[in-house]
Amino acid sequence: MLQKFNQLMDYIETHLTENISGETISQIVGLSDYHFRRMFSYMAGMSLTEYIKNRRLSCANAELVNGAKVTDIAFKYGYQSVDGFSRAFREWSGFLPSEVAKNKIQKTFPKFSFFIDIKGGISMEFKIEQKAKFNLVGVTKRVPIQFEGENNAIIELAQTITEQQRTEMHELSDLYPHQVLNASYHFDEGHLEGKGNLTHMIGFATTKENPYDDLEQITLEANTWAIFPNRGPFPATLQQTYANIYAQWLPSSNYELLNEPMISFTRYDDPADNVYSEVWVAVKEK
Repeated sequence: MLQKFNQLMDYIETHLTENISGETISQIVGLSDYHFRRMFSYMAGMSLTEYIKNRRLSCANAELVNGAKVTDIAFKYGYQSVDGFSRAFREWSGFLPSEVAKNKIQKTFPKFSFFIDIKGGISMEFKIEQKAKFNLVGVTKRVPIQFEGENNAIIELAQTITEQQRTEMHELSDLYPHQVLNASYHFDEGHLEGKGNLTHMIGFATTKENPYDDLEQITLEANTWAIFPNRGPFPATLQQTYANIYAQWLPSSNYELLNEPMISFTRYDDPADNVYSEVWVAVKEK
């Protein structure tokens, strides 16, 4: 897989002045554009969009130093106006394009290459499990996307759950882990940059249909699930597990993600520095 990632980096490098479509990305890496962008974000520490923007501005910088005109460079790298290019360039480099051209100021952003670094590798425990069709029943809310720390909007959602809703969810619960689950889905565009919102459900897994008007239901078809148990300080360990799934496990596994909700549960009665959680992601073999 890393070879395909590097092939995409080569392709991007030779097409920096063109629109790079999601279809092309999928053809090169053998994954959906959505899932590759998710993996890239965790592996590279930035979104693919941000990487391409940085490479374009880096090449623009070199051309300005070599005497190219600001207007020509702006339109060459896809900006609709000189002003738009100048703003983006200044945010990136700290200088206006005209200053760079005049004073020969150089700033670079190198091309990425992916490779396996076995030093300091992390061993991840996981199991592959076939799950029959099941429902998640609970309460939902659109919440801001947040990669680190506790999400206050999710905490607020939990606090809105009434005793009646709790009773109803417990009555429906008939599947492992027989406790509260968290599910995230319907991510906004830009979520890999920590922008926008997602739909978050707090609920229970069940084989039953939801008869209650004050609860919502989503149905998950029969699928293969990769399950990642983890233990440590909450929520840092759980969040790091998500990152490791994308940055380490997926690139080296024989699986790719399905477009299904990401599910987790946590045993909050454990000691704060040794909390047990599980992350479930729906997958299929490549």
